[in-house]
Amino acid sequence: MPDTRILRGAAAGAAAAGVWAAQEPLDKRVFGVDYSDADMLARPLRAPRSVGMALHVANGALFGAVYARYANRASAPGVATGAAAGLAEHLATWPLTRFLPRVNLWGNHAAFAQAAWRHLLFGAILGTLEERLNAGYADVSLPA
Repeated sequence: MPDTRILRGAAAGAAAAGVWAAQEPLDKRVFGVDYSDADMLARPLRAPRSVGMALHVANGALFGAVYARYANRASAPGVATGAAAGLAEHLATWPLTRFLPRVNLWGNHAAFAQAAWRHLLFGAILGTLEERLNAGYADVSLPA
């Protein structure tokens, strides 16, 4: 049976990914970069945006599950821990943008800032929700 802490983390990650996607039209205008993760995920599959959105939310759930597995080890508040995790993921994966076909993000400072904003928002929401969803539950996480 999966650890319920991890399942609640997955739910928090899915919700945070949904907020990320919902605010994309606004940050596209603010940063001047017409880039959407859902569109990027759908494109190689020649699938509609809704498929890309489902993949984006699933990625958020997976990240949330992994985050919940280890978040209880941090002494910082969930919002800070989540934001740090989101930004760490951004910095670790940004170099891969140079290999994205038909997407010119590498070297684009506005796109980097936009992605940093999105990961910061995602992480802060993830950390806050995961902390609240798992508050009061005994730590039954699997051993490291």
